[in-house]
Amino acid sequence: MKSFIVILICLLTLFSCVDKKKSSLVKDKPNILWITCEDITPMLGTYGDPVATTPTLDQLAERGIQFNQAYSTAPVCAPARSCLVTGIYATSMGTQNLRSDFDIPEDIRTLPHLLREQGYYCTNNYKEDYNFIDTTIWDESSRTAHWKNRPPGSPFFSVFNFETTHQSQIFGDDETFYQKYGKQLEENQRHRPENIILPPYYFDSPEVRKLWARYYDLVTIMDGEVAEILDELEKDGLSENTIVFFFSDHGTGMPRAKRALYNSGVQVPFIIYIPEKYRNITDYNPGTQVDEIVSFVDFPPTLLSIAGIDQPEYMQGQPFLGRVKTSNRKYAISTSDRVDEAFEISRSVKSSRYSYIRNFLPHMPLIQPNFYTDQSEIMQELYRLKDITDMTAAQQSMWHPRRTPEELYDLNMDPYETKNLVGDPAYENILMEMRTELKEWMITTHDTGLMPEAYMKAHTQNSTAYHLAEDPEKFPIKEILGLNDLILEEPIDQDQLAGYLKDPHELMRYWAAVWLQHVSDPGERTVARLNEALNDPSVYVRLAVADVLCSYDQCNEQAQKTILNGLRSDQPMVLLMAARIFELNKEKARDIENEVMKIKENLDISTEGKWKGYDLYANWALKEAFKKE
Repeated sequence: MKSFIVILICLLTLFSCVDKKKSSLVKDKPNILWITCEDITPMLGTYGDPVATTPTLDQLAERGIQFNQAYSTAPVCAPARSCLVTGIYATSMGTQNLRSDFDIPEDIRTLPHLLREQGYYCTNNYKEDYNFIDTTIWDESSRTAHWKNRPPGSPFFSVFNFETTHQSQIFGDDETFYQKYGKQLEENQRHRPENIILPPYYFDSPEVRKLWARYYDLVTIMDGEVAEILDELEKDGLSENTIVFFFSDHGTGMPRAKRALYNSGVQVPFIIYIPEKYRNITDYNPGTQVDEIVSFVDFPPTLLSIAGIDQPEYMQGQPFLGRVKTSNRKYAISTSDRVDEAFEISRSVKSSRYSYIRNFLPHMPLIQPNFYTDQSEIMQELYRLKDITDMTAAQQSMWHPRRTPEELYDLNMDPYETKNLVGDPAYENILMEMRTELKEWMITTHDTGLMPEAYMKAHTQNSTAYHLAEDPEKFPIKEILGLNDLILEEPIDQDQLAGYLKDPHELMRYWAAVWLQHVSDPGERTVARLNEALNDPSVYVRLAVADVLCSYDQCNEQAQKTILNGLRSDQPMVLLMAARIFELNKEKARDIENEVMKIKENLDISTEGKWKGYDLYANWALKEAFKKE
């Protein structure tokens, strides 16, 4: 009995020490509130937008700090959120493709994990969408998650995400929009179509103006939702103990913004309110507008710096506030990859003046067919106007059937990024500097975007894409980027490029085939080499070869059979790849369309009720292919 009492006293003493240690960790730590919205650029009054009606956020900026050059790391939600929750670029983890299917390493602790270990109560209301699944991240993650539910005395990190401004919310007829949103506004709050200032690359029509006016209405409603959260904070007596962040997940949901790397797609509004008692974490006074470049990858390190927590080595950003603020960032990097069935691989480098974009699929247009967005009123109207409008140069920039491998814009002279300066001798040094910056970044961060998803899946059965990308034998990124440089030359040495179809590494062979699509005048020798490559042992290479042959109007029997075999694959990522190739080459692959229709009909059944998945996106591609039949 005596020994039992001794053990009990020791245990109680131990628990008491743990409690005291935890208490010391959380002492005087600020609460942190993230208020995020979806799909807007700096279309707020405080940023000088004359159309916007945003009194709450304008006032927050007057009391806080407004960042004028804040960038999302991606122009779509899931990869941007993947970075926000980890402090690691999505492209380093293989989480860059929308609704992808890759795990992250167990030793990567998310921001909420790190904060919780230091006594913070972490809540998320309610969207996650990180392109990976981890149910241990939050103390609460639901529509009812709230700082109010925390244990007494605990500091909190709470996220509230408003979907009001999501691109989908402008869809529908006038009555539907009014009943859902329009009636929430007073007459003097509603935005009139005739007052909208359209970007110069947009067609001007009553329908386009009406849809943009809806967008501004949604921003005003969202501003009111922000007010409600801030009022709750005030009523709970927490305003002077809470640092507030407000930002959007990326740029607008409109065409040539969402999914694109122009500022319309990746520049976001970003405002921080810092109470008086925590002003020592920054040199900026309330009401300051800051032109320092900040990126989403910097947000997690900054929160850790504010909370007095050491930044893990794996985080790739740099804190811009707090006890360990680093020097100002010179560039912000953003990435664009597959969304649904639309394949994309582009990268951008933003400086305080210049915008550089590298397109790794330059044979694809900026506005690609996409089942989801093509149903929207805005896309239907733009497609209609495209066929009847004598376009200006700015409007043509949106509709080119191909893109250049590189784009460079002077944001001071051309804020809408419509005049590509690549080839202008006056900007050659800037071009080379930003090209080098991007290449070094891709190599240093092990950019997994240069691996087909099916290749990543096949090589990560017992690992992760994060670790796969660090293996130069399996992912020779330097050599792949060197190969890509061949298409920057005029004229392209197609004989040298086609020679890589015999390279020992399947990724080199794959990219040689893909980039041959940028050759506008293929020679007989190039076509012969491609036909020989239809027998390549790699399914990704064979599909890429079939794609380029069809683009050359050489969609022969073996090329079509290759596409059909891909559609019959039991690998969902291969199925999607083949479905997209068929969609884009349907008129040239008539011999297999009956068999493909049967595959589509089976997918109609198997994907019924699904909202994501490679098989669903493959079905969407085939629906698009046959929609006019």
